[in-house]
Amino acid sequence: MKYKRLLAALVFSSMAFSTAPAWAAGKMTVASPQDPGSWDPIDTFLVNWASVATNIYDGLLYRGPDLKLVPALALSWEELDEGKRIRFHLREQVKFHNGEPFNAAAVKFTFDRLLGAEGAKSPQRSNYNAIERVEVIDDKTVDFHLKNLDPVLLTKLASYGAMIVPPKYIQEKGDDFFNTHPVGTGPFKFVAYKPKVNLQLEAFAEHWGGAPKLSELEYRFITEPATAVAELQAGRVDLVIPPTIPIGMIPTIQANPKLAVVTTDGPTVYSLRFNTRNGITQDERVRKAMILGVDRDTIIKSILAGQAVPIASLQGALSFGYDPAMKPLPYDPVQAKKLLAEAGVKPGAKIQVDIRGNDATFNEVVQAVASYLQMVGINATIKPYETNTLLNDIIPQGKTGAMFQQSWGGWTFDYDNTAYSMYYAGEKWNPYDNDSKMNALLLSQRATLDGAKREKILREIASYAADRALEMPLYNLKVIYGINKRVKDFVPPPDSRLRLTEVSVE
Repeated sequence: MKYKRLLAALVFSSMAFSTAPAWAAGKMTVASPQDPGSWDPIDTFLVNWASVATNIYDGLLYRGPDLKLVPALALSWEELDEGKRIRFHLREQVKFHNGEPFNAAAVKFTFDRLLGAEGAKSPQRSNYNAIERVEVIDDKTVDFHLKNLDPVLLTKLASYGAMIVPPKYIQEKGDDFFNTHPVGTGPFKFVAYKPKVNLQLEAFAEHWGGAPKLSELEYRFITEPATAVAELQAGRVDLVIPPTIPIGMIPTIQANPKLAVVTTDGPTVYSLRFNTRNGITQDERVRKAMILGVDRDTIIKSILAGQAVPIASLQGALSFGYDPAMKPLPYDPVQAKKLLAEAGVKPGAKIQVDIRGNDATFNEVVQAVASYLQMVGINATIKPYETNTLLNDIIPQGKTGAMFQQSWGGWTFDYDNTAYSMYYAGEKWNPYDNDSKMNALLLSQRATLDGAKREKILREIASYAADRALEMPLYNLKVIYGINKRVKDFVPPPDSRLRLTEVSVE
């Protein structure tokens, strides 16, 4: 797919940003299940970071709940040199929250930092490694020179590591200070942060798109789902964001006339990844047997109340690369026992399953998975971890048991982001596997802008991963929000990136 020049005059009417007059007084409180621990855009991959920081930062582009890309800090862009150079024309008279001017130098600083020593320590670097360098043409024009084509680059420039940061502020204060005192150009600016407690923001009156309707915005980090729902019921929280709300608590919220449950289709998929290097799950037959031994349809009906659909690969129907003809392995405990016997696995074999401790719904799912596995002769012990420990230490360093939870947002809505992160050798989320065929497939789809060709390769990747049984694909879950009805004009984003400029409270 070819990059196109977009002129602001043609698309500005469709933008999700407000040009409304000054805000009306009002504070909104949001319950988030996780404190990311750093507010630096290059330090994170977490959906719960984006749920907050989409209000603090702007990228060159913006992607709203309708998933369409529109101008943000870049008014327009154009493809040059057969896709190996992209020129961005920047918005003028934009300020960072500290008064520092936004300009081409800030864009260059942002990407020099991401692609330099500081970014080398971050999980975001690999998303942007197609960029060779950023060249300042003049104060309001920059050229991105690419080492190779990246068909998803424009989407990536609308989120996470590509959020534009203030050069002077970071140079004067340092990276560690910036981690906990973020400054961007977004519609809300930083006020205070108490780690694992809350983050307080206030409206930025000088935002280029107009001031938001809310005057204050607070995020409270509430790890226990029952506590978050109780705070919603008590009126101390206005919005509870995914993946907090256990399916079993939906009726409780719906029974309260002041509250509502809002859902939408989303990209988040749940799986149990396999340790393909150690133990009985080294054997492909064992991995397939474990998949065949679990009745995922029944789990979705009984535990998830139908708020999910089964998946055959690590992506949902909104993902580019999704193949509707690809079907999950069926529930077949007889075949599962046969494969285990062929692999020499004796009844009573023990495995460990590592999960996030604060995900109540998934905990129920894994308990059901363990019960099914026991029926085919495998005894699974479930080990819960604090989320940051599991994600930043256990998985990346290859310290997991035979299986481990992998919930993935697929934030680009393109299977490349998921597949490359999960299957390419040496990636953070692939501590065990190195498959030359898979590596070649992943690189080949990144080397073309031809949409049809890419889709064919991505479907081949999904099929190959399923053939090798690299994970037990479970389900694609709907995005579920609990909300106080005093909140007006909230549109649930499928990727949980909340841009709350148009929201107000009564």
